[in-house]
Amino acid sequence: MSELENKANDGPEDGAHHGTDNGPKDDKGLGLGVIFFMGAFLVCFLSGWLLFPKLLYSKKEQPFNFDHKLHAEETGDCETCHFFREDGTFSGIPGLQACMECHTDEPMGETEDEAVFVEEYVAKGKEVPWLIYAKQPDCVFFSHAAHTVAGGMDCKTCHGHIGESSSSRPYEENRITGYSRDIWGKNIWGIKKNSWDRMKMDDCAECHLEKMGHKGYCFQCHK
Repeated sequence: MSELENKANDGPEDGAHHGTDNGPKDDKGLGLGVIFFMGAFLVCFLSGWLLFPKLLYSKKEQPFNFDHKLHAEETGDCETCHFFREDGTFSGIPGLQACMECHTDEPMGETEDEAVFVEEYVAKGKEVPWLIYAKQPDCVFFSHAAHTVAGGMDCKTCHGHIGESSSSRPYEENRITGYSRDIWGKNIWGIKKNSWDRMKMDDCAECHLEKMGHKGYCFQCHK
């Protein structure tokens, strides 16, 4: 066989060898690309995770700071301020008159918050526009009597340890729905650790199922 024929026969085989030399380089480039993509994805994901709640919710301060702990220690319970009327309806947030019934004989205005209360509301006869953390949508009817009186539930079940707080935390309002963040819950996934961490319809149904064996009927809460 001539030398020319030998070179012709060796050519394709040599070319195949040269082609396989690029394999490891290609694999290395692909691996770096995957790493880069995953790194960029994690950065974007974590940035969105941290920024989304701040963009979705706006923080609002209460008219002035309210010390629940001080009032609870003075009155001994929640019902002194949040009471049931004679007709069985729930008073909810106490009005100006209810506050003044206790504070008539006691001087107010010693602290900065008391001064705001006296000057801006008592003196002007204006109700305090409190921002209600647990406010439900207008289409929802919630009976406190059915839960606390008939059901024997404790206030903490839904309201947590607010009665032990010495300051008013910021009110976080959903920019789209206008609802309090307490309804959805602090966790962006909606995961809760305590019964008061979230107040959505599913949470009510879950409690009803546990206590009564059924979730209840739509018209019981949606009037």
